[in-house]
This record gives sequence, structure tokens and C-alpha cells, in this order.
Amino acid sequence: MMPTSRPNLTRGYTLALISAAFLSTTAIFIRYLTQTFQLPALVLACWRDGFVALTLLLALSLRSRGLLKAPSQHLRYLLIYGLVLAIFNSLWTLSVALNGAAVSTVLAYCSAGFTALLGRWFLKEELGWGKIMAVLFSLAGCVLVAGAHDPQVWQSNLLGLLTGIGSGLLYAVYTLLGRSASQRGLNPWTTVLYTFGFAAIFLLGFNLFLGGHIPGTTAHPADMFWLGHAWQGWLALFLLAAVPTLLGFGLYNSSLVYLPSSVANLIATLEPVFTAAIAYFLFGEVLTFMQVIGSLLILAGVVLLRIYEGGMLGVRMRESVR
Repeated sequence: MMPTSRPNLTRGYTLALISAAFLSTTAIFIRYLTQTFQLPALVLACWRDGFVALTLLLALSLRSRGLLKAPSQHLRYLLIYGLVLAIFNSLWTLSVALNGAAVSTVLAYCSAGFTALLGRWFLKEELGWGKIMAVLFSLAGCVLVAGAHDPQVWQSNLLGLLTGIGSGLLYAVYTLLGRSASQRGLNPWTTVLYTFGFAAIFLLGFNLFLGGHIPGTTAHPADMFWLGHAWQGWLALFLLAAVPTLLGFGLYNSSLVYLPSSVANLIATLEPVFTAAIAYFLFGEVLTFMQVIGSLLILAGVVLLRIYEGGMLGVRMRESVR
């Protein structure tokens, strides 16, 4: 693992922040495709992951052919990683269709708490007071934005909330696997290529063999080409894969080289704030007063975390000098 230093910490924060900016447009594209073309959620997720893998395959073939090959001893690990990504993308895409772009994005970031706790248990990452406070701020913000404090929301949109929270749990597992991949010495872009390629295969299987049995899948195999001749839909689907997904996940995986998984995931909780602003201008999705307070809590958690991590790094550097 790369040693912690101020330049590395800054680089990690920068990559994570840029990643959040790119990823924030993901739900916007998904909302457009599900609303305009009624594209089934898991069909969308399958094409999205497939386009990501194909785009990156072409880019690496032209620029960095050495990154196309993953060490054989890690293929089983990447296969499991791809399965986790497939389930996460399924829940996340379905959540956007059920909850809207802004709320679904925030719900996915209940992963901050899951990541901090699982990172402590499985990767032995530090869980100091600053990180705990940042997690609490983040979770409180997610609760307010989702309206989960209102019992009526649970009664009227139980499936939406469960898919949203489930996507958060799977995002936490995805983050931990990304951190573990960097510790194994896997290049982030190689990891993205294989995980999205395997995820596309799993999602194709979900649609062809489980179609009609789980929400968002195809009723018939021909529905995989749901968009037909709608070139605007195919263009939006390709842009979803090539820009926010490929760059967002690639930069996020790259930030995990420099940051603990819990820190990277907490920084990524800025994504809902970006998404909410874009969704307001494009779809008229308006946040309530409580949802605005929740978004501010998420921002406060990230700021607190950066101050805390900088302070802890200074303490460690002083101790090393002694």
C-alpha cells in the first residue's frame, strides 16, 4: 500500500472529489432513460456495464495494452468483485426508477456507515472520533434527504427504500473490494475493465434466465434491444457508460490507492448534493427544507473528515520524527 503523505492525501481527496462530480450525473442519465423510454432497470444496467467494458477495452488497447491482462491468480477475485458490482448496479438502477435521481443517490450513500464499520472489521482501518462523527453526520443527512424519519414514507414506498438502502450496502462492499484490489497491486483501470466486463455478463444472465421473476428484468430476450431505432436513447446510454460511469468509477478506484476505503466513500457522499442540484434544473425535483438540511450535514461530514485526517497525519509525522 502506498505510504501516507500530504501529497498522497491531497491526490486521493482530489481524485475522490472529481469522481463524485462525474458520478453525480449518473442518476440523471438513468432517470432520463427510464422516464423517456421506459427502459427496464436491469436491461439498462447490463448495457451500461457492457459499454463501459468495451470503451475501456478499446482505450487500453490503443494506449496501455499491458493493462489488459490481469494476473491469473486474481481472476477469481475479480469475478466475485464483478458479481457484487452487478447486484449493486441492479439495485441502484431500480432505486433511481422508484425514488427519483436525487433521493436514490442519497440513499446509496448510507454506504458511508457500512464502509467505515466493515473497513474496521475486515481491513483493520482506523475508526477514530473524527471518522465516527463524519459517519454520523453522513447517515443523519441521508435519513433526512430520504425522508426515512417519516413512517408514512416506509408505508408508501417500502420497495423504493429497501432497494436504495440495499444499494448503499452493496456500494460499501464494492468500496472495500476496491481498496483490497489496490492492496493486491491491481491497477485501478484493469480492475474496472474486468469487474464491469464480468458484471455485464452476470446482468445478461439475470435478464435472460430470471426475466419476469425479479423487478426490472426483461419479459422476453428480445427486450434486450428495447431501445430499437431510438438513436437518442442509445446515445444517452453510451454517454452514461463512457463519461460518468467509466471516469467516475475509474477515478474512484484510483483514489482508493491513496485513501482508506471509509475516507473515499465519505468523500463520495458529496455526489447526492451535486445530483440534487442537477435534478432540480433538469427534472424539477425539488428538495424540501429537511432534505436541504440533510445535504448540508453530508457536506459538513466531509469537511470534518478532511480536517480530522489532516490533523491525524500531522500527529503521525511528528511521532515519526521523534
